[in-house]
Amino acid sequence: MNALIIDDERMARQELRRLLSAHPDVQIAGEANSGEQALELISRLTPDVIFLDVQMPGMSGFQLLELLDDVPQVIFTTAYDEYALKAFEVSALDYLVKPIAPARLAAAVTKLRPRQDRVRLERVFVKDGERCWLVRVSDILLLESEGNYTRLHFANERPLVYRSLATLEERLDPAVFFRAGRQCILNLKWVEGVETGLGGNLTVRMRGGKCVELSRRQSIRFRDAFSL
Repeated sequence: MNALIIDDERMARQELRRLLSAHPDVQIAGEANSGEQALELISRLTPDVIFLDVQMPGMSGFQLLELLDDVPQVIFTTAYDEYALKAFEVSALDYLVKPIAPARLAAAVTKLRPRQDRVRLERVFVKDGERCWLVRVSDILLLESEGNYTRLHFANERPLVYRSLATLEERLDPAVFFRAGRQCILNLKWVEGVETGLGGNLTVRMRGGKCVELSRRQSIRFRDAFSL
């Protein structure tokens, strides 16, 4: 499992590297001393996990996550415990306070899972005002286009992300996400029911009550997808 250490303090990076040497399943693919450098390395190395400092000059750890299209698993490492709540709000795997105890690191490492697909989008960082989430794509039941933005439907949340629907579609698994029209993509795993209207057009009911009307052409494709 490939890891990237992101911390502006050289001694902190060295100490974390030393601690991780006790975990042979975690291979350190690289180190970054700033958010800017981390962006380049994440794009090139596609790590399974990043060990991310919160406070760094120029770009904080949270600001870095906002700029990522596909967010790896995140374990925060910081000298401060005041950001712990926010870290878990974005679904970080763990939050380690420096100096990091070997037992705490070991507990965090046990939560890691290998990436099954490095091409498809797995997680997306979403920020809406002061609120933020690190959302598993599989938990998104619906994506709706709103100009250059896309509204994501997950749990009871409906935030906007500054990415077009077409851009996101390129990274979605077509076996799971169905283009229901120019303005909408739905997650087939969250379909609760289907109704047939006039002319044979389908209306798909998503879990939670949201209904999506399909055109005649998309209704035919949907029937083929479900062998209806």
